[in-house]
Amino acid sequence: MIGVDTHKDIHVAVALAPNGGRLGDFRIPTTRRGYDELMTWTEQFGYTPVFAVEGTGSFGAGLCRELVDAGYEVVEVNRPDRSTRRRLGKNDAIDAEAAARAWIAGTATVTPKAGGERVEMIRMLKCAKDSATGSRTRAINQIKAILVTAPAALRERLEPLHRSALIRACSALRPGPLDAPLAAAKRALRTLARRVLALEVEIAGLRDDLDQLTQAVCPALRQTFGVGVDNAATLLTATGDNPERLRSDASFAALCGVNPLPASSGKTHRHRLNRGGNRQANAALHRIAVVRLRWDEQTQAYAERRTEEGLSKAEILRCLKRFIAREVFRILMGGPAVRLKKA
Repeated sequence: MIGVDTHKDIHVAVALAPNGGRLGDFRIPTTRRGYDELMTWTEQFGYTPVFAVEGTGSFGAGLCRELVDAGYEVVEVNRPDRSTRRRLGKNDAIDAEAAARAWIAGTATVTPKAGGERVEMIRMLKCAKDSATGSRTRAINQIKAILVTAPAALRERLEPLHRSALIRACSALRPGPLDAPLAAAKRALRTLARRVLALEVEIAGLRDDLDQLTQAVCPALRQTFGVGVDNAATLLTATGDNPERLRSDASFAALCGVNPLPASSGKTHRHRLNRGGNRQANAALHRIAVVRLRWDEQTQAYAERRTEEGLSKAEILRCLKRFIAREVFRILMGGPAVRLKKA
């Protein structure tokens, strides 16, 4: 068993025998040569090892891909909790050994998300699009903030305009020489407005790329009611290029944080919300549920029936998110979509 503590520039590996005895440790650079050295180092122990790797979705992603391509079994390990670190201390070798012992103890069994095919392409483009969208929002907010304190003549002319008209008007401003606050305000507004226009072109191009990729990866998901480009990209990114690693729709629901968790004690029997999981995927399921409540007749009928049973709107949304998770999982696995039960 090989446990690996991953970092940006250096990975530290610790080898354990089948009985848990420590065999040695090894440090490698995060390069292809370093990955080859690690695999060569493991050959001296005479076993085909299992690799327990921390951070398979970040610093350990490159190592994970190389190991899988070489035919090794890889499991994903969460970083040790604080109580463990208080008892055992903290350094790279200790963390690597803890990763290996997590697999031996049976607490680390998750197959890491693959990131070498089209879904990884979707993830990177979605990251760039989200960044551009956030920058556009910040620029628009800055334009509105400047208008609040701008000279009255400029403020009275621009504030009544709708957002798109406001951006066009600001981009066409002519500040002239910077000899007064009015000229500075015009210069700032023009700069921000042109930034917004450039970001909108960038966002449109990335959205077209994501549209093509999501249609190619899972056309059935794109044809599902309420699933647009952004939602499809988010859900595909959450599952990765190997959705078969998820054992059931319950596993996918837990990944998205929409599975109810038991919270019982003594005579009290109840459940609570899952605050963990992939929050972007959770938000995507929430948006799909809201769209269906607004436009899908079958979902509206379901909501009416559940309301008559005494459920609140928040509770109905939670039920719908869990159902949509089941539907999305079956689509991702190539099966038919499920439908709500009729009233």
